[in-house]
This record gives sequence, structure tokens and C-alpha cells, in this order.
Amino acid sequence: MRRILVSLLTLFFIGVSASAALAASPHFKKGGEPTCTVTSTSAPSSTTTCTASLTGLGNADVVVTTSVSGSALYQCQNGGGNIAPGQNKVPVGPATSTTSIPADQIKNGNLTFTTNPAVLTAPSTVPASTAGCPNGNWTGVNPVLTTTSITLTIEQPPGTTLFTCTASNPNGLSGKVALSC
Repeated sequence: MRRILVSLLTLFFIGVSASAALAASPHFKKGGEPTCTVTSTSAPSSTTTCTASLTGLGNADVVVTTSVSGSALYQCQNGGGNIAPGQNKVPVGPATSTTSIPADQIKNGNLTFTTNPAVLTAPSTVPASTAGCPNGNWTGVNPVLTTTSITLTIEQPPGTTLFTCTASNPNGLSGKVALSC
């Protein structure tokens, strides 16, 4: 009886050790931490794509969500065509993009990805009160868009968050931006 109990306990501990050895331990490769590129495509729009390299992934699909927000500053235009500067930064976004990566693209637990672009666009006009114009006879026009925050969420399997990485600056993000996770 004692031998059977010892044998069962031994098998139990071997099984627990084996399952622990097979467990995924995702992390970013050295130099593969997430970075995003913010590009102004035209005055009222910007495009953001992100890249990263992961290792230690399991064998399941990966979903990467990019969310971008910003603000726009408008000029005020009256019915006579006169232009004056607006006063208010108008919140824009968030604009969200989802990138789905099937499990068969993960090789030996490794994955390098580039997200689908998240396109942030300011409305071409806004009401006078929104833009900070002198009165209701004016309209906010000619927006200048500034991207101010990026959030990158990496899930595996979909619905289970591995990483949430962010960058923000109220004065604006542009060019290559490193994220903090």
C-alpha cells in the first residue's frame, strides 16, 4: 500500500513539473519592445502603426489592438470668410485598429508583428462653441490634429491580456514613439 502511495505521489509531481515546463512565458525580445510610428497623412488625419517582437508565446491566436487619441485646434471662420484663431483644443478619437495573428504564424514561441494602421481623423468643421469661437455666427474650420496618446493591447488567446503598453504627451506624439508596458 505504501509503495502504491509513493508511486502515485511521484507520478503526480512529475505531471505537475511537466505541465509547468510547457507553460508559456511571454516577454519582449531584447530590442523588440513595442514602438509606434505616428505619421500625419494630411492636416486633419494621422496614421499610427506599431511593431514588436515577442518570445515565449503559447500556441494560440494573438490579437493586437491599437487605440489612438488626440486633439485638434481649429480656426474660426465667420459668414464673411474672415478667419480668427480658435481657443479650445477639441478631443478627437479614440481611433482603434485590430490586428489578428493566427497561431500558425508563431514559430517556436516567437512572433514579430506590425499592426494594421489606426487612422485618427478630426472632423473638418465643428460648431463655434466647440472650437472656442466668439459667437454662434462662426464655425470651427481648418483643424490641426495632434496625436496625444497611444495604447497597444496584446492578447493571447483572444480575451486574455498579456500586455498593455502606452505612450502619452499632451503636447503631441510624432515620428517613432517608444511605448511603456
